[in-house]
This record gives sequence, C-alpha cells and structure tokens, in this order.
Amino acid sequence: MKLSEQDAKLFFDLMWALQNFVNQKLKILSDVKSLDDYAACSTEGKIEVRKALYADTKLIDSYVQKNPQNFSDKKLSIVSNWKNYIEGDFHIERFLKRYAVFIKGTDVYGVLGLHQEFDELIHRSNLPLYVNTVLLPFKGKIIYDSLFQAYKFYFGAGIKHELKESYMRAKQNNRIIERLEPAQKGTQKKKPKKSLKNWMPELNELAGRAKKLRGSSEHSAIYGPAFSLVKANIEFAQLSVSDSADLDHLYKSFLRKIKWMKMIKIM
Repeated sequence: MKLSEQDAKLFFDLMWALQNFVNQKLKILSDVKSLDDYAACSTEGKIEVRKALYADTKLIDSYVQKNPQNFSDKKLSIVSNWKNYIEGDFHIERFLKRYAVFIKGTDVYGVLGLHQEFDELIHRSNLPLYVNTVLLPFKGKIIYDSLFQAYKFYFGAGIKHELKESYMRAKQNNRIIERLEPAQKGTQKKKPKKSLKNWMPELNELAGRAKKLRGSSEHSAIYGPAFSLVKANIEFAQLSVSDSADLDHLYKSFLRKIKWMKMIKIM
C-alpha cells in the first residue's frame, strides 16, 4: 500500500526540485536559496508553492524544458505527467493490501502511500476520512503529493453506506481507477469484464427445494424460524445476483434476514 523506498525517494527528489524551481521563478519564499533549503522548509511554505504550481501547470512544461537538475528523459516524463493531477476533496473509504480507496463523487481511486502506508498515518477507526489533497500519476500508479488536510467530520450510517456502495460498484465493474497517465486515463474504466458465473440456476433450484422445508409438532420449535431463515437467505441471494437488483429492496431484504437471526437468538 506504499511505494518502495527507492520510488518514494525518487518522488521527493522530483517534487522538491520542481517546487523549488517554481519558488525561484515566482519568488514566493524569499529566504529559500537552494534545493536543500527548499527540501528543509516548513510544510506551510511548501503549501504556498504547491498552490502556485497547480494554478498554472505551464510551470511544469517550463521546468521540463529547462531541466535544471539534468534529469533523464524518463524522470522528466514522470514530472510531465503530473499535469494530469486530480485535486480536491476525497473520502478515504478503506485500506486494502494494494492501496487505499479514495472516493470523489462517482470516481473511485486506488492510491498508494509514499514512505508510510496509510494505516500508519490514519487509524482505521477514523474511516471514512474526508481529506483535501492532490492525486498524481507515478510510474503507472496513483500517489498523493505528500500533503493532505483532514476534515474533522463525523459520518452517519447513511453516508458510510453510500460510500461502501460506491466502492462495491466500482470493484464489481472493474472501475477502480489505478492510474492517471494520459494513455490510460480514457481506457481505465473500460477494462474487459471478467466472465462471471451465473448462480441463478443453482439458486432457483435451492429455492425449489427450500419450499419443501416444513416444521411440525414432532420437531423442535426452532425448525420453523430456522427454515424461514434459509428461505429468506436464498431469496436475498436471488435478488443480489439479479441484473435488475434494486439496492433499496436488497437492503430491506437484508434487514428482514437480520430480524430472523435475532428471533432465532432470542428463542
């Protein structure tokens, strides 16, 4: 869920060099005289330079053209791709082994940490977390630009449910955006769908068999609600795999299933 140490170092070498160039050109931090000075300056100072950089991405073109650090073409290509940044407010919805899930509107991004994994910076109990940051392409992956502002908002069950649904829809439809380079940006959401097994025939067969389940006076009283729970679960599974599945209907069906489980626990 983070870059390798080598790639993290490369990112900061490139980013501080670019931002120092912007600072020298626009004279934002007058006391910064060298690249080492800039790398060591405060976060507040870097934020001011960062604002200027993203306000005019022609500064990236100017840096690449002048190449004051004599970087290789490969490194300059990384910097040039930063013109395809995504800036704004995001919900960090969950942490996965591969990346953290960032959600902005209907778009879901897989984002890597830099020197630290996100769960080292943010406790899972604080998710979902609303943050302001900038996402950048980096060697076929998405990272953030090392700075983000977290908002202290509490999200209720409704918002959490919506965010989870956004993530699940993106996952199921192979629409999690994992790179921002121009060549991939237009095709990212058009990955060929995996061939998924159609479970409906098996579920219909199970539903037919489940109809025959009946309790009787000779059986324990638990048989009736247990059999009803089996039928409710099969019905819920049928709704879930249906092409026309209604999320509201699914949610209500799920609540009915929970109700039956509670009844069985009480009994």
